[in-house]
Amino acid sequence: MRNLIEFFSRYNFVFIFIILEIISIYLLVENNYYQKSSFINSTNAIAAKIYDKTNNINNYFSLRKVNEHLAAENARLHSEVLKSFMKTDIKTFIIKDTVYKQQYEYVSAKVINNTINKRNNYLTLNKGSNSGIKPNMAVISPTGIVGIVKDVTANYSSVISVLNKNFSVKAITKKGNYSGNLVWNGYDYRFAELDLIPSHAKFKIGDSVLTSLSSMFPEGIVVGRIWDSQIKSGDIFYTLKIRLSTDFDNLTYVYVIKNLQKEEQEILEKRSQND
Repeated sequence: MRNLIEFFSRYNFVFIFIILEIISIYLLVENNYYQKSSFINSTNAIAAKIYDKTNNINNYFSLRKVNEHLAAENARLHSEVLKSFMKTDIKTFIIKDTVYKQQYEYVSAKVINNTINKRNNYLTLNKGSNSGIKPNMAVISPTGIVGIVKDVTANYSSVISVLNKNFSVKAITKKGNYSGNLVWNGYDYRFAELDLIPSHAKFKIGDSVLTSLSSMFPEGIVVGRIWDSQIKSGDIFYTLKIRLSTDFDNLTYVYVIKNLQKEEQEILEKRSQND
């Protein structure tokens, strides 16, 4: 403290000079139109350059992540294409559609708005009914699940994010196929919880968690990995903490999934419930 006081005492004239210079410049700019205009134009130009450089840097790193996701997605799609081929003694041939009927279509969309810090988070996509998107369609990213379509206009759609108290989906552990409900605890956008896992279930930290077959999500979409687990004394169910595979803080492009057999499945299930 004494050294600081001595420092200011020794250079007090320098500090006074700087303060007076700043005051003089302020008065000059504030009371003269030409100087004020020039100063504002200069600062705007500097700010614009700074914003431009910052935006270019952000776009560069964002583009790199997008390219990584696209590469991973292309690898996944190429792997799935192999499922349409069967090796025979003669040659490889494509299995006809009469044997395998298409069930899902994927529509790519860009995320134009996204929140992660609220209790109920939503996304806005740049595709709507003109692209065949309807409410209750599943939305995924190249790395995992994202949410479910809520409302649709001609050119836009809103999505209930996984990070929303109203979102819930059936999910299973890849090892053991133990099923539970995936919900968000409302705290950290990186994690969700998988409840109702029986106490006899065998799992390990790091095991994968996938979507269970439903009328919205296809079976086997990546949800995340088991991060932690807890069970209350006397309870018969585990609650698993899941590290989500989707980075909700860096979503750019997603896929909306059309289940082409959804209506048929729901009609059959409704009929069975009414019996």
